[in-house]
Amino acid sequence: MQDQRGGARWPRGRGVLRAGAVVVPFRWRPLVVALVLFVLLCLAVVVSLSLGTPYVAPVDVVRSLSGAGTPYDLVVRDLRLPRAVLAAVAGAAFGVAGTLIQSVARNPLASPDVIGVTQGAGLAATIALTSGAAAVLVAPAALLGGLAAAVVVFALGARHGLAAQRFVLAGVAVAFAFRALIEVVMLTADPIDGLRAQVWLIGTLAGKGWSEAAWIAGTLAVLLPVLLWAGWALRSSTLDDDTARGIGLRPVARRVGLAGTGVLAAAMVTAQVGAVDFVALVAPQVARRLVRAERPPLLCAALLGALLLVLADLGARRLLAPTQLPAGVLTAAIGGPYLIFVLLRTRGRRS
Repeated sequence: MQDQRGGARWPRGRGVLRAGAVVVPFRWRPLVVALVLFVLLCLAVVVSLSLGTPYVAPVDVVRSLSGAGTPYDLVVRDLRLPRAVLAAVAGAAFGVAGTLIQSVARNPLASPDVIGVTQGAGLAATIALTSGAAAVLVAPAALLGGLAAAVVVFALGARHGLAAQRFVLAGVAVAFAFRALIEVVMLTADPIDGLRAQVWLIGTLAGKGWSEAAWIAGTLAVLLPVLLWAGWALRSSTLDDDTARGIGLRPVARRVGLAGTGVLAAAMVTAQVGAVDFVALVAPQVARRLVRAERPPLLCAALLGALLLVLADLGARRLLAPTQLPAGVLTAAIGGPYLIFVLLRTRGRRS
């Protein structure tokens, strides 16, 4: 593109916004992909609100959401909408967390469930569920457990400026250690309590709604200024430390800030909906491929994570109806083939 006044020539696929003397270049493809994902997310939510017993026509769903008033207002707005909103908000939080952690680790296989955050939350929740603690304490315990696991990972990976490889290895070690402790707690617990903990560890949205969605959305709202900074800081995440310091950046502080933000988002969403695996792993890399960028795009990853979890929860509700599966079962079914694809793709590149 070239400015009509003979200005700078921009690469194909890029545009420019002008506000007086301020010129801001941007890429068209991420905006188009984000718009398409948003439309697909809205359609997925409408379908989720429509399917079930009773079936509600999509037109009636839209009318009910607009406040026009239909005989299905109770079903759509009170019974199904809270769960669909929770799925969208939780999926977006997983997408954000996965993007930040993968960018710091520089590894497409890094995610909260790989570096130990999910396992730390799971251990704390399992202890709470099997020790007779009040149900209201499970989510706070899981949040503290996830954050504690992150502190351990940061402590182990702090040498050499939180180097990417050391960070991932520390996370994997912590994840295995906490997973072993979870098994010990479940084996020594009452079978009924152990089953409750197992369902939580798989991750489910059943019986949850506005309260859990509000906690996750509130966390994202509080982190919004940091996320806006993260969207800019991720542009330099592919630079090595020497190059980053040479242009006046502080790579270690950036990695700590990005990873800490991702961990907080992951711990909060895991505390509310359980250990729903693979959404944080899959969403950033699929979004990156859709945008054709070197790093996962934050907004597109959030929208794709929301879309994946809404569809997974819909499938969990309807595939074996009236029996409801945990949403984590469906996300694992998505994540398994994705991991195989990544491994085969990596092997093909090395060949």
